[in-house]
Amino acid sequence: MKKLIAAAVALAPLMALAQDGAYTIEGKIGNYNAPAKVYLDYMVKDKEVRDSVVLKDGRFQFKGTIGATPINAYLALNDKGTGLIFKDYKAIYLEKGDINVNSATKLADAKVDGPKANQDNAKYEVMTKAFDADQDALDAKIKAETPEQKDSEAYQREIAAAQKAIDDKQMNAHKTFVQQNPGSYISIMALEMYSAYGADYADIAPLYEGLTPEIKGTDQGKEFGERLPKLKAVALGATAPLFAEADTAGKTVSLESFRGKYVLVDFWASWCGPCRRENPNVVKGYNKYKGKNFTIVGVSLDGPRGKIDLAKAKQSWLDAIHKDKLTWTQVSDLKFWKSKEADLYAVRGIPANFLIDPNGKIIAKSLHGFELQDKLAEIFGKAETAGGSK
Repeated sequence: MKKLIAAAVALAPLMALAQDGAYTIEGKIGNYNAPAKVYLDYMVKDKEVRDSVVLKDGRFQFKGTIGATPINAYLALNDKGTGLIFKDYKAIYLEKGDINVNSATKLADAKVDGPKANQDNAKYEVMTKAFDADQDALDAKIKAETPEQKDSEAYQREIAAAQKAIDDKQMNAHKTFVQQNPGSYISIMALEMYSAYGADYADIAPLYEGLTPEIKGTDQGKEFGERLPKLKAVALGATAPLFAEADTAGKTVSLESFRGKYVLVDFWASWCGPCRRENPNVVKGYNKYKGKNFTIVGVSLDGPRGKIDLAKAKQSWLDAIHKDKLTWTQVSDLKFWKSKEADLYAVRGIPANFLIDPNGKIIAKSLHGFELQDKLAEIFGKAETAGGSK
């Protein structure tokens, strides 16, 4: 899912429980030697844990202990040994037992063998990467076209339809994995991915209910279960949850104040590449229909992170609004992924949006590209027809 995976997603790590278990990671990547290093990086209860080892003839080893629940982790190779860089990396699961990671060339292409979680993850990767060839073919087609062809709306719609078909197949792969593996820890990650990209509550809830009690009882399983009521609250047909938040000038703006209009609640951030690439499309929709009872409320997930403090985060937000010409209402509590509004709307991936009708009902979600333009044309085209018949 190259297009969707590129979006910004917040995925909670699978947390460790109290019972300790020893793990060993044995690996070989080509014939690398010093200064090349492999880095191990993972989270435990919101705290980052990082380790590294110098390769010798391509070989490396990590040892440690974890709880009874597997932990999502990443191995990353840096041939210069200058620090953790997510360029050549591989996702694995720390779990009790021996984990083997082997590749003749790139770490990203490594075969991972180990206990159940890693075996299930290998199966999951096969399912979700089954359509990479289709994506590569589409990317090659786009690269080969002339600028004149790319400027054609008919061509753009053709590409958008082809991309959506690939994305839909990969979304279905996440769903199928959960259905076929209700007792796998990987199913929680698959369910997170499925729900993060616009699946509705009606599709998500049965998948969660089908998980085994053991998986529901993990920290992440419990967390997902606690989020279900929020997902239900923003299901299609539900009344959109209300919020009040500070705009760019610090003035509190209430979503309720827009009742009587069609409102697109648009979640984005200055640091989110896919969001910034989608912004011109949102601008196009706003400029075309802003005089027809339509507006947008942007909700930014900017905020302090890493070396970026609150002041820098706010300035990045303001700069992006100016650069992208986002002339509608913008609000944010500047709390990054801990945004109150993102939590209220169960947003785990951006860009994300919810289209609300004048009565406050959610009538569509996850509208991007031509889907947004077509939905707005459908709504306001009907309004124009009705108005002309009077």
